[in-house]
Amino acid sequence: MTAADFAEKGSVDGYIAGPDDRMSEGPNGQVCAEALATGAVISGRRTYELAGRWQGDHHDGVPIHVLTHHVDPADEPPGSVKYYADADVCAAEAREAAGDRAVLVHDAGAAQALLAAGQLDELELHLVPVLLGAGRRLFEPTGLGHVEWELLRRLDGRDATHLRYRILHSEGKRP
Repeated sequence: MTAADFAEKGSVDGYIAGPDDRMSEGPNGQVCAEALATGAVISGRRTYELAGRWQGDHHDGVPIHVLTHHVDPADEPPGSVKYYADADVCAAEAREAAGDRAVLVHDAGAAQALLAAGQLDELELHLVPVLLGAGRRLFEPTGLGHVEWELLRRLDGRDATHLRYRILHSEGKRP
């Protein structure tokens, strides 16, 4: 599974795209096309809610699996969305739903939980040249100890450097 985090950017007048909105070209377009070619999505609850639950459809009707600390039986998810409190079960069902395509992971908390469970195979980082100074971190202390990665790809886009790593070893559950 690849972890990806795509954030919308906006202009000062509130628009996030101009009237000629289209797929980006070059490295940024390649990364976006790869994300849209995935067969299932795992999202953390926070990202899922902040994204307006994607109205039940992240892209092309792929199944959405929401990894959360607590599943509220009264919460009726839209579309093909399912909630999970167990990272192993969530990952297994997302892989099955994706078939031979990759699973896209949204949300730092979901990526951390999957890494801790030994269920994260790859991690894609989109490095943007800015210092935020505060906010939510991708890598909080996990208790996993030493984790090694192998760089698989580096793409230099106009506004970001896209880095893809394979998880080689973790002192956590599985290598």
